[in-house]
Amino acid sequence: MKTLVALSFAFPALAFAQQQVVKPPVAVYWLSAETAAGMSVPGMSPAMAGMMGGQAESGRRMHLELASQRPPAEAPRADHFVPQGLNMGASLPLLTPRQAPRERAERHLPESAGEPRGRMLVFWGCGDMLRAGQPVVIDFAAVGQGQVPPGLASRRVQAPAGPSPSRARTYGDWPNQQDARPVPAGGSLRGEHRVAGNYTPEIRFALGDGQDFLERVELAASPRGTGASQVRWNAVPNATGYFATVMGAQSESEVVFWSSSESQEMGGMLLDFVPPAEVARLVREKVVMAPQQTECVVPAEVVKRAGGAAILNFIAYGPEANFVQPPRPQDPKQPWEQLWTVKVRHKSTASTLLGEGADDERRGSRARRQTRDQRDEAPEPAARQQQAPAPDPVKDGVNILRGIFGR
Repeated sequence: MKTLVALSFAFPALAFAQQQVVKPPVAVYWLSAETAAGMSVPGMSPAMAGMMGGQAESGRRMHLELASQRPPAEAPRADHFVPQGLNMGASLPLLTPRQAPRERAERHLPESAGEPRGRMLVFWGCGDMLRAGQPVVIDFAAVGQGQVPPGLASRRVQAPAGPSPSRARTYGDWPNQQDARPVPAGGSLRGEHRVAGNYTPEIRFALGDGQDFLERVELAASPRGTGASQVRWNAVPNATGYFATVMGAQSESEVVFWSSSESQEMGGMLLDFVPPAEVARLVREKVVMAPQQTECVVPAEVVKRAGGAAILNFIAYGPEANFVQPPRPQDPKQPWEQLWTVKVRHKSTASTLLGEGADDERRGSRARRQTRDQRDEAPEPAARQQQAPAPDPVKDGVNILRGIFGR
């Protein structure tokens, strides 16, 4: 018996001794690719757009981020040399942002001229009729006083932290002040990629057919005899799952939020990139719709309360491609000293009107899309995008909710 006890204590020590030493990479590079079928809505406030995903412009988008633990010997410079099929020239400059004085980060509720008023009604689930226990009511004034709404739920999504200036000796990204060109409509990521600079080891990786931009989501909503709204979309190849939300308001005192989840879900990080493993988990939990699903019914009560200008935001999650150099040694006694890692992630997004005016907006969007594809236009001029938004009667309440969910 004593021998068995001694062995039981020895095994954990033996396993611990054989654990491989893993050193973090010198450089981390992320390529985030989005296919957007956005919709501009006149009068939408930044607060409302932020809660709903902020989808405004159509087209293909990229965000390139490079973080390195090497300091440059001189002014930092780095470039991403792209495949010819991207139609953006030989390379894209990764600009290092100018360092601004660091301020103490504090999370606080937004300032307001008075106590926030109004409430939000939270709904969920596809179907003509509501599920039991709906809606959950969020009182903005109570939230403003620090009271957490009873029964409110939002899931945490496990996702790695991306490159950041605060966690790197040197950082660069694109688009930036030097180069902010739009990605051409027919631009492709397929082919050889190379990242080089004076503060990073040279990075090389290649992307194939299944690692290009996702297809565009073609989203359509039509009324049903029950008063509900039938939402349909195309099956996006390589998509790992889908998620949808609706937000609208018929009065200054009431906002309606709905999600396609089978259980209560406020959305949170779900309108952004989500790792495939997390998407698979959320599909099993029936929070995210399976990739085979191509329709969902927004309940009649949600459509009625949300009003004619209610907006539906939709996301198709895509796959990830991960690269590392050098490969992990098979011998656990040999340390794994990583030189660089690369993550390429994908999503496809869309939005549409649910209520009155949806048909007109869809026709207008289709005409604008055809014109843009033919001319390969750039996004709208910055001057137009910077116009002051119309007043938002529930701005304070929406900002408070964004603070609760860390968005």
